Amino acid sequence: MADSPTPPVEATRVDPRLLELLVCPLTKETLEYDAVREELISRSAKLAYPIRDGIPIMLPEEARSLTE
Repeated sequence: MADSPTPPVEATRVDPRLLELLVCPLTKETLEYDAVREELISRSAKLAYPIRDGIPIMLPEEARSLTE
């Protein structure tokens, strides 16, 4: 249907092979991918690293603190 365009989800997805390689720079533990917020979550460091234009920003000073 031309009336309801779908957003380009694939353009913002992170390559699963890249996710297997990335770890938290502080704890060196694996990360969880949050597709909705476009972030990589480090539960042990309580940080969420942003993904901008498909590129993970793995700098602790750029990460959002998780307050749960």
